[in-house]
Amino acid sequence: MNYLLTRLRKLYRNARISQKLFLAFSLMIAIPVILVSFLYIRMQETQLYKDAMSAGNSHVSWLNEQLRSRMDIIENASNTALTQKSFVDFIHSNMLVDGLRLVKFKQNQFEQMQNIIQSNAMISELSFYVDNPNLYEIWPEIYHYQKFWPQDYWAKLRDEGGAAYRLFSFKDGEHTLSYYRLVRLQGQEKKRPSIMEIRVPHSMFFSDLLQESKGDFFSVLMNESDPPQYVYNPEHEFSRKAGEGLDEILGGIHRQLDVLPQESPVKIKVGDQSYYALYRYIAPLNTYVVDIASHQALMKGPRSWYAFVVTITLFVLLLIMLLVSHTTRRIFRRLDNVLASMRQVRKGELDATIDTGLDENERGDEIDEVAVSYNKMLHEVKRLMTQVVDKQLIAKNAQLHSLHSQINSHFLYNALESIRMLAEVQRQPAIANSLVSLGSQLRYSMQWRSDTVALREELANIQSYVQFINLMEGGSIILRADLPQEVLRYAIPKMCMQPIVENAVHHAAPSGGSVCIQITVSVENERLLIKIQDDGEGVDPEMLFRLQAALRGDSDSPIVTSKNGLGLENVNKRLQLHYGEDYGLWIDSVQGVFTCVTIRLPWENVNLGGW
Repeated sequence: MNYLLTRLRKLYRNARISQKLFLAFSLMIAIPVILVSFLYIRMQETQLYKDAMSAGNSHVSWLNEQLRSRMDIIENASNTALTQKSFVDFIHSNMLVDGLRLVKFKQNQFEQMQNIIQSNAMISELSFYVDNPNLYEIWPEIYHYQKFWPQDYWAKLRDEGGAAYRLFSFKDGEHTLSYYRLVRLQGQEKKRPSIMEIRVPHSMFFSDLLQESKGDFFSVLMNESDPPQYVYNPEHEFSRKAGEGLDEILGGIHRQLDVLPQESPVKIKVGDQSYYALYRYIAPLNTYVVDIASHQALMKGPRSWYAFVVTITLFVLLLIMLLVSHTTRRIFRRLDNVLASMRQVRKGELDATIDTGLDENERGDEIDEVAVSYNKMLHEVKRLMTQVVDKQLIAKNAQLHSLHSQINSHFLYNALESIRMLAEVQRQPAIANSLVSLGSQLRYSMQWRSDTVALREELANIQSYVQFINLMEGGSIILRADLPQEVLRYAIPKMCMQPIVENAVHHAAPSGGSVCIQITVSVENERLLIKIQDDGEGVDPEMLFRLQAALRGDSDSPIVTSKNGLGLENVNKRLQLHYGEDYGLWIDSVQGVFTCVTIRLPWENVNLGGW
C-alpha cells in the first residue's frame, strides 16, 4: 500500500500542470456529479422496487378474487344441477325397464340438464358417475362408477366435506381443471356414492392469467403437491427468456412458498439473476397464485440511467479536458520556452537564453519577469564559471611549476655535490662514466616534451640513476624490473617513479651497503598499480604513520625533508591534482624487512591525460 501511494505521489509530481488542472477540475466537478447522480438513481431504484411490489400485490389479489369468483360460478352450476332431483333419481333407478320412460327422460330431465351445462360457457363437461348396474350409458353425462378413477376417491371427498377441486383432472387433465362433488341419496348406503365431475379448460378458467400482461410480472399457478404442477402461459416473454431454466426458477420459488399469507416477496437467485415472487394461497384449489419478476427486468429503467449518467459524465470530462488544454496552452506557452531553455542549459548549452520580446522599459507579466531574471542569472553563472576556471588553471599551473622546480633543484643539488666530492677525493677515470649517467639524468629531467612517457623511458632513466649512484658512492644497488613488453609501452606520468627509487637508495640501505629494489606492475579494480619495493631497513612505525597521514592529506604538520621525504609527497600531489584523490601513492613498511611504495594510476590509457 505504501509503495502504491509513493508511486501515485511521484506520478502526480511528474505530471504536467495541464494534467494536474484537469485532475482538479475532474475531482471538483465530475466526481460530485457522478455521486449525486448515482445516489438519485439508487433512490429511484428503491422507489421503483416498492412500486413494483405494490403493483404485484394488487395483481395477485385481483387474480385471487377472479379465481374465487369463477369457482363460485362452478359451484353454483353444480348446485343447480343437483336441484334436478328427478334427473338424479332417474339415473339411480333401473333405466332399462321402460323405453317410453327413457324417452320422456331424454326430452325433459336430460334436456334441462343440457340447458344448465350450455348456459355456462366456462363448463366443457358435466358428468355423473353412478354405482348402478341398471344404468344406461347412452349420453356422455352419465357413466357407470367403474369408469371413474381412482375408485376410492369418494372417501377423500367425504373427508373434505363432499367437494373438492383438482387443478389437473384425473382423466385427461393436462389442460383441464375439475370440480368433484359427492351425490348422496337415501337408500344407497350399501353402494358407493355417486360423484359429479365438472370439467373446465384451463384456457377458459385462467383466461386473464394466461394472457400476456403489460407489466413486468409473470403469473403462474403452482399446485401445492410435491412434485408441483404449474399452469402458465408458455408464450409469455418471461417464459421465452428463461427457456430451459424456467423449471429451476419455478422449483426454487415453490420450495419457499407457505400457505400462511406473507407480505414480503420471496427472493431467489438462479445463476447470475435474482427473482422476486409475490403469492396468495387458494385453499379450495390447493394452489398458489404467484407473480414472478426478475430483478433485471424491474431495474431496466435505472440501469439505462447508469449508462446515460456515465455517457454524460464522459462528455463533460472531455469538455473539461479540451477547456483545460486550450487554457493552459495559452497561459503556459511562454513558460514552456523557459522549461526548454532550462533543459538546454542542463545539457551544457549556457547560451540558451529566453527571447521575451519586451522593449527596454517594458515589464511584462509574471512569466516575463521569470524569463528576464533567468537570463540575468544565466549571464552571471557564465561569468562566475569563467572566473572560477581561470583561477583553477592559474593555481594548478603554479603548483605544477613549483613541484617541477622543487624536484629538479633537489636532484641537481645532490648530483653536483656528489661529483664535487668524488673529484676532490678520488681522481679516477670513473668520473667520466659518472658524468655520462649524470648527463642522461639531466636531459631526461630537463626536457618536458610531453607530460607522459612510456614506462620503458621512465625505467631507463631509473637504471641510469642507479648506475650513477653505484659509481658515485661505491654502493651495490640492485634494480630488478623484468616487465612484459606490452607493459613497457604503457604511458605513465613523467618522473613519477624516479623520486621513489631515489628515496629508497638514500634511506633503505646503510652507507656503502647494498639494497635490492624490485619493480612490479599489476591491474586491480580498474587501476594500474606500480609497486617499488626494497629490502632495506624499513621505516620506523611512528614515521610510517606520519608518512601515510601526509599521503592521505590528514596531516597538519609541515613537511620536513629529512623526515618524510619531499619527493614522495610531491609525486603524490601531482597525481592527485590530475587524476583525483582516488589515485596517488601509498607506502607500506616493516622495519628491518622491507618498504613498498605503490603508485595508483587509472587503468585506461586515455584517462591519464597530461600533467
